[in-house]
Amino acid sequence: MRIRNLLGRLPVVHQYRQSVGLQRGMLTAGLVICATFVLTALFAPLLAPYGFAQLSIDGERFGAQQPPSAEHLLGTTVGGFDVLSRVIWGTQTALLVIVIAVVLSIFIGILLGLISGYFGGWLDRVLVVIADAVYAFPTLLLAIVAAIVISGGQSDLFGGVLAAAISITVVFIPQYFRVIRAETIRIKSEAFVESAQVIGASTGRVMFRHVLRNATRTLPLIFTLNSSEAILTLAGLGFLGFGIEPTQAAEWGYDLNRSIADVTSGIWWTSVFPGAAIVLVVLGITLVGESLNDLADPRLRTRRRAAAATPADAAAATTPVARTDLGEVE
Repeated sequence: MRIRNLLGRLPVVHQYRQSVGLQRGMLTAGLVICATFVLTALFAPLLAPYGFAQLSIDGERFGAQQPPSAEHLLGTTVGGFDVLSRVIWGTQTALLVIVIAVVLSIFIGILLGLISGYFGGWLDRVLVVIADAVYAFPTLLLAIVAAIVISGGQSDLFGGVLAAAISITVVFIPQYFRVIRAETIRIKSEAFVESAQVIGASTGRVMFRHVLRNATRTLPLIFTLNSSEAILTLAGLGFLGFGIEPTQAAEWGYDLNRSIADVTSGIWWTSVFPGAAIVLVVLGITLVGESLNDLADPRLRTRRRAAAATPADAAAATTPVARTDLGEVE
């Protein structure tokens, strides 16, 4: 029973239990796509038939632009790589960028937002101005500059992933900063925070134990929305030629760039499958994010729950019921 209660308090699990009808279907579809994406990335060495940079087997080369066959289920690229293997290995690169970028932006954004909202004053004003200025930079443009500065024109795995992750981190920090700052300003005036200050709790204990724990409830929603943008930024870098070389790692944007000439020649498999991977992953993350956004709004949640209920249930739900334990009316 205790384990079930703990699982029910998890952000996504709690929202899933509140969802109904079409909203639950969207959330389920998004979670299935996201789970498939993560599992594919974790088990890519076992699922991929070949390596991401493998060009031959037993001394025999694959051949370039080979159509789908028994040996290559999704065909081969113009460089002679197996398309299926490149798509599978590309999930690892995408997941790595998401983890690095979003984790860094969450950590820095939460810390700055907590400090700014709790202390206020001139520090708050300076941080707000800086956050607004950084937020004005386009993500992709900043990613291109970071790729050139960090990797020095050498698009290896470390340089490409780090360039994309840092550029996304810098742009995403203001989003987390704004949310945590607004929540901190609201929560620090609550009675339980003032009570903790009165009994002599230290500033660090009040900030991290009382304020922070209640100011991070909307982070799962922002995390999902930013994850999809991180994948698109990485793909944009690769498509523009600032991504990762195929001998260093698999990346969907680079494969799309290399398949542009194939489209006019009737060779469709080199572009369809990497593009479909990007669309599906972004779609899955977006479905989860939009569903969490709807469930975070009590008005939308109540309307959809009432619409999914039977007339008798809806009438019962709208009838005031006295609560004997608290003496309140729902």
